[in-house]
Amino acid sequence: MTTVININREILSPEEANISVFDHGFLFGDSVYEVLITCHGIPFKIKEHLQRMSVSAEEIGLKLPYTYEEFFREINRTIAAGNNRESYIRIVVTRGVGEINIDPSSCLKPNTIIYISEFSGYSEGLYKDGINLVIVSTRRNIKESINPGIKTGNYLNNVLAIMEAKKRGATDGLMLNAEGYLTESTTSNFYLVKDRVIMTPSLECGILGGITRGIVLELARENGIHVEERMIRPEEIREADEAFITSTTRGIMPVTICDDSKVGDGRPGGLTKKLIGLYKNKLEDMISGDL
Repeated sequence: MTTVININREILSPEEANISVFDHGFLFGDSVYEVLITCHGIPFKIKEHLQRMSVSAEEIGLKLPYTYEEFFREINRTIAAGNNRESYIRIVVTRGVGEINIDPSSCLKPNTIIYISEFSGYSEGLYKDGINLVIVSTRRNIKESINPGIKTGNYLNNVLAIMEAKKRGATDGLMLNAEGYLTESTTSNFYLVKDRVIMTPSLECGILGGITRGIVLELARENGIHVEERMIRPEEIREADEAFITSTTRGIMPVTICDDSKVGDGRPGGLTKKLIGLYKNKLEDMISGDL
């Protein structure tokens, strides 16, 4: 496994990589980021990830220091330096070094950090047996506070949620919004299946519009599977036949237990398995045209 880090166009080992303690990304979580992976060595959906990061940066008034072409070049240069079979890629742009107060006007130059490490995926057992979620007490941010639809380094509510979930013996936490409706897990979008209809919280519920979410919903519709994006009550989990989560790193992962109760018959459902197969095929088909 090789991990390399690109800081402002300089490729470094983890031991060499340093960021100032006066960087506002460190001091205040004042940053944006994206996570993606490679498929056959190619950064998957890189344009979509960079477009979303551009929107996130605009939302917090942060001017990205690279053009799309410069991001492409630096990401691929760093992947080559890592020389892994497949790579996990994390791109972070911070507000930069400034005075120790929350006013960002003293931050004159953003810092760009690209992390590359080996990506080997998750255990096959998690896809075969499913995972265990719990509904946590930590609520998802409301849009009027820190919009969940943008990816910033200010992630403390998600940190508290995963801590609670782990303390309760679960794989991950499922978060509600301020009105008590389902949103998403700490790093993944969430879905239920009832009578072969996929139900997932709408963007208006306060979720991140996941790149994988978009692919999965498109796949479902292309294959005649009805999809409902709406507000979902927590009680609907008990009535569901299946559940699953999606993310860039996980793909589609079944959920078989929620709040200590089985989802459906407690095994990954047929529609979830079908989507996993469709998604794998779609990845292969999309790679050649992804850049």
